[in-house]
Amino acid sequence: MEIQSIYALIQQDMSAVDAMIQQRLQSEVVLINQLGHYIINSGGKRLRPAIALLSARACGHNATAHIQLATIIEFIHTASLLHDDVVDSSTMRRGQETANSVWGNEASVLVGDFLYTRAFEMMVELDSMRLMKILSHTTNVIAEGEVLQLLNVHDASTTEQRYLQVIHHKTAKLFEAAGQLGALISGAPGAIESALGKYAMHLGSAFQLVDDLLDYSVSSEIIGKNIGDDLAEGKPTLPLIYAMQHGSAAQAAIIREAIEQGQRDKIDDIIDIIKETGAIDYTAAAAAREVEQAKTCLLNVADSEYKTALIDLADFAVSRQF
Repeated sequence: MEIQSIYALIQQDMSAVDAMIQQRLQSEVVLINQLGHYIINSGGKRLRPAIALLSARACGHNATAHIQLATIIEFIHTASLLHDDVVDSSTMRRGQETANSVWGNEASVLVGDFLYTRAFEMMVELDSMRLMKILSHTTNVIAEGEVLQLLNVHDASTTEQRYLQVIHHKTAKLFEAAGQLGALISGAPGAIESALGKYAMHLGSAFQLVDDLLDYSVSSEIIGKNIGDDLAEGKPTLPLIYAMQHGSAAQAAIIREAIEQGQRDKIDDIIDIIKETGAIDYTAAAAAREVEQAKTCLLNVADSEYKTALIDLADFAVSRQF
């Protein structure tokens, strides 16, 4: 399934989101405009806004609140990317230089703060205490996820359970909010709201698992970032964790040293170990299970072209190469 065909269904909505992003990014501070537009227009998939839009439409939403919701979701996501790249000292994202490489860490952190606070301004405008409660909790959980990940950096003893806890907090939680809130603003029953939130949570988990798998299975040109970035940052992701557990003592020692030292110089050897131990297949299978759980959550959602698109989006999450 090509993501373009999914997005074609919500093309008008996505165009309206893009227009609102440009409008609400405006600031009297020139650097905020420059850096904000740079990161927002850098070719992201807009997956989280798409989930919010599709969930709302699947619940019969026919007003305009879903456009503002999707914009808020994208601003929160973009703010987290700006902060992530500073914490990780990343130099490349989506095939181009990161904002911190161009403008410096200080500007990236502060413009990330601007995007967070602009998102909260826009939340207030929607005048829903429940929506604000969910989104404020979501941003808090994301922050916890960032700290949890920081605690795992250079720790080669990180378990699969600890890794999964990080991706649930850091990635899946904003997906979950997008799905749940699309239903909330549409006045859907509580059971449907919960179902769409769980669908999106499982989808977000699958998406991150595939991201971590692609870091060792495709080229830098395809994924738009440097191969082995996670390794260089000392991040013990699932392919590495599994390979250490199922490889020989010598193989585990190579990976352990790379994680603890934040080294990329043995990346070719480590990719070979990951493939030999079946870590790619294991991670792919974990992502596939998340996707099947996501689709099961949609069983009680009324049939529509938007529900079909949500199913297709889940399939895309595990079939993609970028």
